[in-house]
Amino acid sequence: MNEEMNGGGVGNEEEYVPEKIDYVFKVVVIGDSAVGKSQILSRFAKNEFCLDSKSTIGVEFQTRTVTIKTKVIKAQIWDTAGQERYRAVTSAYYRGALGSMLVYDISKRQSFDSLARWVEELRANADNSIVIMLVGNKADLVDQRAVPTEDAVEFAKEQGLYFAETSALSGDNVDKAFFKLLEEIYGVMCKKSLESANGKSNGAEHLTALKGSKIDVIAGSDFETSETKNLSTCSC
Repeated sequence: MNEEMNGGGVGNEEEYVPEKIDYVFKVVVIGDSAVGKSQILSRFAKNEFCLDSKSTIGVEFQTRTVTIKTKVIKAQIWDTAGQERYRAVTSAYYRGALGSMLVYDISKRQSFDSLARWVEELRANADNSIVIMLVGNKADLVDQRAVPTEDAVEFAKEQGLYFAETSALSGDNVDKAFFKLLEEIYGVMCKKSLESANGKSNGAEHLTALKGSKIDVIAGSDFETSETKNLSTCSC
């Protein structure tokens, strides 16, 4: 799993653009307003964090090109507004999405409580084989945690989601969460191709995120929650 750098460069390194793109994966980032969706995207695409970031209006997207299992994949990641007044606008952008980051703020219980509504909307508008990664953002706010990790793990199990806790501020687990999502999308595509080659239908035998399926948790030892870091509050 290697990165080929497109929007993810650091410092003065020359950006490498591969000659051939094997796949373009559309991913939508959804969740309530102010949970840090734009910051997660900015951290993954450009390795940046903006302290004075403002709420997204409508829909924006960024890209990053990576290599997964020898395939060059361009991740086209759509950042959707979380405000109610933009819901009708953003619903059209679910179409064609192969994956989704469903983000909540670990310091705001309300953002977690609204997840079921987001999952329902996502599955009503997106393809039934979409891969969903549940992301608990702002994990650096250790003392302000309002959503226990165990609650998120239970919800992810019930809904058949992958799960990670991240900090867009420090960058912890952001890349791991995105790469896991992209790897799973690639796996779904490979399975579909195999089924098609074997003459299987695209109906009931679709690979879907079935309710109650086992999840992959990117948390625990992979994420440091040390209070000695003294990280500043992420307000976006």
